Amino acid sequence: MSQILVSIMMGSKNDMPVVEESGKILQDFGVGYEMKVLSAHRTPKQTAEYAEGLVARGVKAVICAAGGAAALSGVVAAHTHLPVIGIPLDSMGFNGLDAVLSTIQMPPGVPVAGVGVGKAGAKNAALIAVRILALSDAALLRKLEEYSREQAEKILKG
Repeated sequence: MSQILVSIMMGSKNDMPVVEESGKILQDFGVGYEMKVLSAHRTPKQTAEYAEGLVARGVKAVICAAGGAAALSGVVAAHTHLPVIGIPLDSMGFNGLDAVLSTIQMPPGVPVAGVGVGKAGAKNAALIAVRILALSDAALLRKLEEYSREQAEKILKG
């Protein structure tokens, strides 16, 4: 894992236990990634600057995790043309519903792909990033195919 292809962002260090699930998936697939704590509300300038610099660094996809108003994914999407995948987090006592709505209710022209709340969403966010990367990487596509076979075997074996 040398080149950073996926940026994983979170609004707070408290989000790390969920976001680590994305990192585990990317690591299993051999996809280079980095994690960054930046807040759409508390560090808006730094968040915008970071997002604007991703393409030049060779990053291909962004995963953003945030709870409550969950603005991070939308702010990042407004500052890059890379695909942005938002993970809503349960942080404000609404079981993450507030974050789901904030993540998926983007205005036309500023797309954010949304996944489920929490750790399952974090895993799926990473798998979506891997699928995006596999569009131009045959070896990664083979790994995805093997992963799908293994998942099916687990179910069939009971």
